[in-house]
Amino acid sequence: MDNLESLVAKLGNAQNIFLTGGAGVGKTTLTRKVIAHYESEAKKVAKLASTGMAATLLGGQTLHSFFDLGIADSIEDLERRKKYEPKKRTKKLIKNMHLIIIDEVSMVSASLMDMIRLRLLQSEFTGALLLVGDFLQLPPVVRGYAEVMFAFESESWSAFEMHTINLTKVYRTDDSDFIEVLNAVRFANVSEAEHYYLHHLIKPLPENLSAFTYLFGKNASALRHNQEQLSFLESDEETYRAEIIRHDKNLNDKEVERFISDARINIELQLKVGAPILFTRNSWNYFNGERAKIVKLEDSKVYVEKDDGVVVKLEQVSQDKTVWKEKTIEGKKEFVEESVLSVYQFPLQLAFAITIHKSQGMSIEDLIIETKEIFAPSQFYVALSRATSPARLSLVQPLKDWHHLAYADSKALNFVQEYTL
Repeated sequence: MDNLESLVAKLGNAQNIFLTGGAGVGKTTLTRKVIAHYESEAKKVAKLASTGMAATLLGGQTLHSFFDLGIADSIEDLERRKKYEPKKRTKKLIKNMHLIIIDEVSMVSASLMDMIRLRLLQSEFTGALLLVGDFLQLPPVVRGYAEVMFAFESESWSAFEMHTINLTKVYRTDDSDFIEVLNAVRFANVSEAEHYYLHHLIKPLPENLSAFTYLFGKNASALRHNQEQLSFLESDEETYRAEIIRHDKNLNDKEVERFISDARINIELQLKVGAPILFTRNSWNYFNGERAKIVKLEDSKVYVEKDDGVVVKLEQVSQDKTVWKEKTIEGKKEFVEESVLSVYQFPLQLAFAITIHKSQGMSIEDLIIETKEIFAPSQFYVALSRATSPARLSLVQPLKDWHHLAYADSKALNFVQEYTL
């Protein structure tokens, strides 16, 4: 039985699943197949994540929005804000779901997990949960110096009786030595052998950096590098504005701005012929993170040439903000997922630079990692795992030893080692 059949069979029996594994093992691909399977049978799937960016990558919405949690960060906060009891519509919506998917579960805090379970109990949810992610990647965001409390530390995690499916085959690269080093960095286990390997990835950088994608830890650095490199090109600059269509007139400007930011859409794209780009989504003839070069710019079309010489004609495509609405269909009330906002823009961005955070889900060739901007647990692993080949990867000399750069949260490390190895 393959992973999809096994997963669907367990979920169909209301077994809650934790789908995990390192970067590049196909968690997102398998999750999308599960969604397609459920939707092909007209079953309702809530596609959720703790952050707007992760939610838009899955084509869904945030946990706080779906579960009507407002800005509360704990059950006690729900009570203080008089949101402990959910609206009737919220309870009905949750109860109608056959499957609730929570992506990037590593970013879900223990208190948020407890609020989710509260809502499921209040709504008498009888479907299944599919939690997807790797606790050795992005941790929950905390305010100030508050302690990071992971989802698995909550009482709810035990109550959900999660069955773990751990994917291990790496698809992003087929270099076995590199895969071993990635695994060592993921588990913060950098010995002399890994130190030697990583040190040899420090390579002299050419004067012309246009053939590489620089991976930065800070947004300002990526923006500055993109602008500097674009200015070196002598061709004319063209600006393409995103087209915003509100299907729900009650949607306010802040909600629109937040969605555009979360979805990594550039309101204005400054492009030039000769500029390298990265595709920002998957299609039949390109993939998320694949590199190409602009060869022609028209008013409503952009032509790019890939490394294999294939020219792709691009038009603006929509990214939609969706919500669940109750509608009367053939005399029967049903919840349907509807678009409240469509934003049309070209599915690309300049390839000179990108942040580690925004490279989520990408497989990038000809990569340079600015190691001096690594500042969070597992961040170096996330950056390193974007690479498709060590031959096309360069590291900037770090300010600290590799084992100090490749560190992970001790609680996350213990959990992953206990439950997935």
